[in-house]
Amino acid sequence: MSAEAADREAATSSRPCTPPQTCWFEFLLEESLLEKHLRKPCPDPAPVQLIVQFLEQASKPSVNEQNQVQPPPDNKRNRILKLLALKVAAHLKWDLDILEKSLSVPVLNMLLNELLCISKVPPGTKHVDMDLATLPPTTAMAVLLYNRWAIRTIVQSSFPVKQAKPGPPQLSVMNQMQQEKELTENILKVLKEQAADSILVLEAALKLNKDLYVHTMRTLDLLAMEPGMVNGETESSAAGLKVKTEEMQCQVCYDLGAAYFQQGSTNSAVYENAREKFFRTKELIAEIGSLSLHCTIDEKRLAGYCQACDVLVPSSDSTSQQLTPYSQVHICLRSGNYQEVIQIFTEDNLTLSLPVQFRQSVLRELFKKAQQGNEALDEICFKVCACNTVRDILEGRTISVQFNQLFLRPNKEKIDFLLEVCSRSVNLEKASESLKGNMAAFLKNVCLGLEDLQYVFMISSHELFITLLKDEERKLLVDQMRKRSPRVNLCIKPVTSFYDIPASASVNIGQLEHQLILSVDPWRIRQILIELHGMTSERQFWTVSNKWEVPSVYSGVILGIKDNLTRDLVYILMAKGLHCSTVKDFSHAKQLFAACLELVTEFSPKLRQVMLNEMLLLDIHTHEAGTGQAGERPPSDLISRVRGYLEMRLPDIPLRQVIAEECVAFMLNWRENEYLTLQVPAFLLQSNPYVKLGQLLAATCKELPGPKESRRTAKDLWEVVVQICSVSSQHKRGNDGRVSLIKQRESTLGIMYRSELLSFIKKLREPLVLTIILSLFVKLHNVREDIVNDITAEHISIWPSSIPNLQSVDFEAVAITVKELVRYTLSINPNNHSWLIIQADIYFATNQYSAALHYYLQAGAVCSDFFNKAVPPDVYTDQVIKRMIKCCSLLNCHTQVAILCQFLREIDYKTAFKSLQEQNSHDAMDSYYDYIWDVTILEYLTCILSSMCIKAIGQTELNASNPEEVLQLAAQRRKKKFLQAMAKLYF
Repeated sequence: MSAEAADREAATSSRPCTPPQTCWFEFLLEESLLEKHLRKPCPDPAPVQLIVQFLEQASKPSVNEQNQVQPPPDNKRNRILKLLALKVAAHLKWDLDILEKSLSVPVLNMLLNELLCISKVPPGTKHVDMDLATLPPTTAMAVLLYNRWAIRTIVQSSFPVKQAKPGPPQLSVMNQMQQEKELTENILKVLKEQAADSILVLEAALKLNKDLYVHTMRTLDLLAMEPGMVNGETESSAAGLKVKTEEMQCQVCYDLGAAYFQQGSTNSAVYENAREKFFRTKELIAEIGSLSLHCTIDEKRLAGYCQACDVLVPSSDSTSQQLTPYSQVHICLRSGNYQEVIQIFTEDNLTLSLPVQFRQSVLRELFKKAQQGNEALDEICFKVCACNTVRDILEGRTISVQFNQLFLRPNKEKIDFLLEVCSRSVNLEKASESLKGNMAAFLKNVCLGLEDLQYVFMISSHELFITLLKDEERKLLVDQMRKRSPRVNLCIKPVTSFYDIPASASVNIGQLEHQLILSVDPWRIRQILIELHGMTSERQFWTVSNKWEVPSVYSGVILGIKDNLTRDLVYILMAKGLHCSTVKDFSHAKQLFAACLELVTEFSPKLRQVMLNEMLLLDIHTHEAGTGQAGERPPSDLISRVRGYLEMRLPDIPLRQVIAEECVAFMLNWRENEYLTLQVPAFLLQSNPYVKLGQLLAATCKELPGPKESRRTAKDLWEVVVQICSVSSQHKRGNDGRVSLIKQRESTLGIMYRSELLSFIKKLREPLVLTIILSLFVKLHNVREDIVNDITAEHISIWPSSIPNLQSVDFEAVAITVKELVRYTLSINPNNHSWLIIQADIYFATNQYSAALHYYLQAGAVCSDFFNKAVPPDVYTDQVIKRMIKCCSLLNCHTQVAILCQFLREIDYKTAFKSLQEQNSHDAMDSYYDYIWDVTILEYLTCILSSMCIKAIGQTELNASNPEEVLQLAAQRRKKKFLQAMAKLYF
C-alpha cells in the first residue's frame, strides 16, 4: 500500500461512525458510505428512516429567480438520493411487511414508483396490458411488488385504526398531518380505482412458470451507470436476488385472498375466491417450508382467514357432521333455523368448545334483529341467553344483566326450558363437586328471586334440584319462600271493582308494612291496608314511611277524612303517585292517580278536582318527556284541559302553584300566545303571578315584529323583572342619631322571588321566549354604571335604556342570573349562535379570553357549516371581531391579531402593523402568513421579514389587477382556512 493510500485509509477510519444529525444524509451521499452504515449491528438512523430522508430531500420543490415554486429538479444529486433510497429497500429484501409497518403510504408509493421507473416500466402504461412472461425478471418483479402493495394497502385501509392521543396543539404539526392525510386519501382513491387491474395482474402472475429476480444493491448500482457499461446484465435471468416461483405464488395467493375476503362484505360470492386462494397458500407453505427467505406469511392470521372462509363458504363435499360448530351456527342463522342454534349451544355446555365471546356475539345479533321489529325472536333471545347463562354458571362466572332483564316476568314455559337446559348441561356422574355446587347455588337463587310459590315448587320438585340439594336445604328453602311471599293469589276470577279485593291470610304487621312501602300496585296497597286495619285500629299507616310526602295544601283535606282506612289509602296513593311522577315512572303514577280518583269520586268532589288537576300535570309531564321532545304537538284534548284549568273558578279547591306554573310554561312552549294574551280571565292575572308573567311574555312575542313605539308590553315586562330583581334595605338609627344601613334583602314588592322566576324560566323550551328573557336580563346587566364591556343579545333594543333608581337593583344577582340562563339555554340548544355570542361576551367581560375565543369561534362554526360557508355579518359584527382581536392580543397571539384585522369592514392597519412588530408571540407565526390576503399587510410583512413572506405575496390570486370576484374568493378561502385552524386550537 502506498503512503498516500495509507493516509487516506487512516483518515477514513478515524471519522466518527455516526455523523451529526443535521447532515448525516449528506455525509452518506458524498462519502458513499451507505453499505458500510447498513452493515452495522444497530445502524442509527435505521434503514427505514434513511428511505424517508432520502426521498424527502429528493422531492423538495425549488424556487426560481422570480420566487416561483417549481417541481423538484431532475439533477444528479436528486437521482442519487432516489437511488440510495432504493438501495436501502433492496438491503431490506423488499419485504413489504417491514416497509408497510415503518413507512407512510405516500412515502412507500414514491419508493415503488421509483422502482418501476428504474426497472424500465414505461410511464403511463397500464400494468394489466403488459405480458409478465415477456418482461425481464426484475421488471416483472417490480410490477408485482407495486400491485401487491396496492391491494394490501386497500385491504389495510378498511380496518379500523386507533387514533393516536394528540399532544399539545401546534398549528404547523397539525397542518403537516392534515396534508399527509389528504395525500394518503388521494393515493387510496387512485389505488381503489385501479384495484380491479391490480387483481388481474396478480392473477396473471400465478400462471408464470419461471423464477423471478428482485433488485439488489449491486444491480441498482449497475442501472445507475451509463447504458453502455451495463452490457445487458440486469436484463439477463441471473441478475439480482432469485425469488422462486413457489415463493412468489405463495405471497400473491395470500394477498389476493385478503383482497377477495375484504370485497366479500359487499359481494358474498367473492368469499369462494378468497377460500380458494387461502387454501392454496397453505399448500404452498407446506411445499416451501416456513423458513423461506422471500415468503413471510402470518400463519396465525392465515389460519383465521381459513376458518372464517370455512364458516362463510363451507366446502361443497362436506356433510353436516364434518362441519365445525362455527359453520353450523352460521348456516343456521342464515337459514333462520334458530332451534338448531339452541341445540348446538346446549350440547356445547357439555363440551365447552365454543368461546364465550362467540356465543355472546350470536346473542347480540339476535337481540339486534328482535329490536328491529321481529317480535318472534323474543323467545329465541331468552333461550339463547339461558344457554349462555348456564355456561357462565358452570365456569364460575356471574349471571349477566341480560338474563335478569329477560327473566323479570317468569312464566311456566321459561322455567321449563331453563330446567331442561340445566339438566342437559350437567353430567351428574362425571361432574366435579364445584360444578355441582355452582349449579345448585344458581337454582337456589332463582327460587329466591321468584314471588310465585307455584314456580318455586316447579323448580324444587325437579329431579335435578332434588339431586343437587340435600333434603334439609330444600325444606328450609321452601319454608323461607312460604313465609316471605304472602303475595300468592289463588283467586282465578279477575278483580273488577276496587273494593272487591279479598284480604289474604294474616301475617305479621312488620312484613306487611314493608310490603306497603315497596308496592306501587294500587290494588295490592288496598289489600295490605285492609289486613293491617284488621289487625289493629290504633295505628295511622300513612305515617309508616317518612318518604311519603303530600303537599300541605292537600294534606289538611286528606287527613280530615273520618274513615281511617280511606284516609290512609288516599294519602298513600297520592304520595306514591307524586313520587313516581318525580322519578318519571309515569305509567305507575297514572295507575295510582286513577285508583285514587276512583276512590275519592264516591265521597269528595273537592278531592276529585284535586286528583283531576294532578292527572293533568302528570299528562303534561308525560307528553314533555315523550313525544314532545321530538317536537310533536300535544293533542288538542290536552291543550283544552290546560285552558280549562287556567279558567277554572271553583271555590275552596286547594290548588298547587306548580300546576299553574307548568300550565303556563306548557302554553308558552307550544306557542299558544293568542290564548295567553287575549283569553286569560282578569281575576287569574291578579291571583297567579305565573299567569301574569306568561301573558307579558306571550304579548311581547306577538308585538316583537311591530314598530318600537308599539311595544308597550315589553316595557311592562321590563318593570316586572326589575322589581323582582330589586332589593329593600333595612336601616337602624344609632345612639348618635345617625342612620346606618344594616342589611339588604330581596324586595317583597315583586310578583315573585328571583329564585322562583329562574325556576319558571328553566321549564321553558321555546327559543323565542328564551331569547326575549335572556335579552332582558342582558340589558339589565348592561344598565349598570360601572360596566366596562357590554354583553350583546338579540332584540336588546326593545328594552328601556335606563332605570330611575339604580341602587335598588341587585346587579350581582342579575349577573349570576344571566350566567345561569345562558348555561340553561345552551343546554336546550348548543347550536344557537346568538346564545353562544352571549356566553363569549360573558367570558370576555370576566377576562377569560381563551374561553371567550372558544365560544366566538363556535358561534361562527354553527352558522357556517364549520366555516365552509361565509359567516353571516350579523354574527361576526365589527364588535365581535374587535373582541376576538383583543383576546388574541392579550393571549400574545399577535399574528392572529393581524389576520383578524382583515375581517373588519375597514381594515385596522395600525393594529395589524403594531402586532406584526411584536417579538414575543405565542402563536406559530410563519405558519399563519398564508392566511393573509390584504396586499398592504403582506407588503409591510415583506419589509420586516422578507425571506419568509415571498411565497405568500407572490400568489397570483392576490394580484390587485384581478377581478373583484377573484379577490373576494381568495379572501374567503383564506378566512375559511384560518378560522378552521383557530377552531382546532380552541375547541
